[in-house]
Amino acid sequence: MELGSALQFLDNKSILVTGGTGFLAKIFVEKILRVQPNVKKLYLLVRAADHKSAIHRLHHEIVGKDLFRNLKEKCGINFSSFIAQKITVIPGDLTHQDLGLHDSDLLQLLCKELDVLLNLAATTNFDERYDVALDLNTLGAKYVVDFAKKCAKLQVLVHVSTAYVSGERSGLIVENSYRMGETLNGVTGLDVNIEKQVVEDQLHLLRLQGASDKDVTIAMKDLGIQRARLYGWPNTYVFTKAMGEMMVGELKDIIPAVIIRPTIITSTYKEPFPGWVEGIRTIDSLAVGYAKGKLTFFLGDLEAIVDVIPADMVVNAIIVAMIAEARHQQPQTIYQVGSSIRNPLRYSNLQDYGFRYFTKNPWINKDGKPVIVSKVTVMNSMDSFQRYMAFRYLLLLKGLELANAAFCHFFQGVYSNLNRKINWVMRLVDIYRPYLFFNATFDDLNTEKLRMTARTSLVENDMFYFDPKSIDWEDYFMNIHIPGIVEYIFK
Repeated sequence: MELGSALQFLDNKSILVTGGTGFLAKIFVEKILRVQPNVKKLYLLVRAADHKSAIHRLHHEIVGKDLFRNLKEKCGINFSSFIAQKITVIPGDLTHQDLGLHDSDLLQLLCKELDVLLNLAATTNFDERYDVALDLNTLGAKYVVDFAKKCAKLQVLVHVSTAYVSGERSGLIVENSYRMGETLNGVTGLDVNIEKQVVEDQLHLLRLQGASDKDVTIAMKDLGIQRARLYGWPNTYVFTKAMGEMMVGELKDIIPAVIIRPTIITSTYKEPFPGWVEGIRTIDSLAVGYAKGKLTFFLGDLEAIVDVIPADMVVNAIIVAMIAEARHQQPQTIYQVGSSIRNPLRYSNLQDYGFRYFTKNPWINKDGKPVIVSKVTVMNSMDSFQRYMAFRYLLLLKGLELANAAFCHFFQGVYSNLNRKINWVMRLVDIYRPYLFFNATFDDLNTEKLRMTARTSLVENDMFYFDPKSIDWEDYFMNIHIPGIVEYIFK
């Protein structure tokens, strides 16, 4: 398989990107515009009430970001006109037919002109409301495929999922697709239409009961976890993403399509500059909590592999996979993009990097004083965690409950506050537990074949790097990622 020139492929192409304000979308847009300014048009689908609101989001949430500083320097005074020429921002909604587009002329133009459709839209909240996650992650994938079928000259549909659709499996997780209705635990009866009806019935019941908005949100979050675990997935996010993959596989028909499954995405490794990040993700929240002195213990297996991959490598993999599929159409290919096979990183490494970095560069608290960090207490099982919580907090909570009853609810505020915090921690632990004790690696045979093909036949192979073996994790975390997170927080 020959890939030829990526820049030649991108020349004069029209590309639609859903989830246009998202982390990966921004990096993708910046990369395309920087390396191939002769791309015909990038259409960015964003949630917005109207075109004016969409334009505002473009300038404030996308091209106004520091991420685009190299491109701004390259374009100089022509930056604004270049953006206006190359980017068309579209107010739309992935959860509706025709992606919620109301402009019939634009709809007709897209169906006529699009070469590539990249679906990056998703809610990545593990604890999302089930109605929201089902709409966006599952039914959104359906509407994207439906739209792709209307595009006369579409060369490829790229659907970005997550490697963690595998659930809590252990061992080597291969790049296999999901059949419609397939479940992780063998329970039969999974049907997207039934899931839609379950959501509608629950919302109808809550309305009849006069539930508050807060109560509806809680009920919808609980329903998502319940439905996910019924079929073997640990949380709403990966369950709805797995069903989204099923929709793509079942409905794509003859549309050339690939599915990209990244692992945990971290800050940029090299481009457009090292350490760019937006938002605090799972492992980053642990690092920040530790730096602030608020994380005093760690629950998990320190020897477990934590599979991370820098965002620019994910974007490069997307672009190369897009070219490979467009030029050599094959049955649906799945690419798992991660590091656990080629360059494994362990939680113990992260613990070490965090301790060393924040010892040398302490966090400054609100009083202007440095926070002194120390090695955290590690609990390597749920039993040890539950004993810790019982000894440290639950006994105190029980004492407050008795005192509250004896003193006519004098301690009600303190009791309620502590109870709420304990429940919040226990829920977080329940949701993230599968990843803290994750005992699997993600096979990337298809991705490695793609890398090998790029090495031998992609003209600009160095420009579209995505080999995790090139990463020195110590250098990356100590000099790129952690400083990037700190800079993002203090902006």
